[in-house]
Amino acid sequence: MDPSDVLTSAEVQAFASGFPIMVMHLVVSLLLLAAGAAVYVMLTPWREIALIREGNPAAAVAFAGVLVGLAIPLAVSMSVSNSVRDIAIWGVATVVLQLLAFRVVDMLLTGLPQRIKDGEVSAAVVLVGAKLATALIMSAALTG
Repeated sequence: MDPSDVLTSAEVQAFASGFPIMVMHLVVSLLLLAAGAAVYVMLTPWREIALIREGNPAAAVAFAGVLVGLAIPLAVSMSVSNSVRDIAIWGVATVVLQLLAFRVVDMLLTGLPQRIKDGEVSAAVVLVGAKLATALIMSAALTG
């Protein structure tokens, strides 16, 4: 087989045309994830990053839940979108709605911020569970 035949195969051509698009979708989604996490950190009554740096395991668990909770609907919005513009629009919408949902969860589960500051992992696990549940429900709504 001639090496030039490999480079002109349908699979290689599909990869060559699809890879840059996939990278663009990935970059947009990761930027939305980073922006959402940054906004969340600014909205919370405690400072997760400082607590994590101090070795607080509850803060680390809670922040990991935030990242996964934001990533789930972003991943679904990426899978149902056909363009970078769609990903950006639906991604911003899901991040905003998810941040609002997280804020409501934080308010409903009163006392948890202080318990997380005190390093109570059980409180962080409850918070993560609530945030992941809202992420999954929002993701299902996106596909609906």
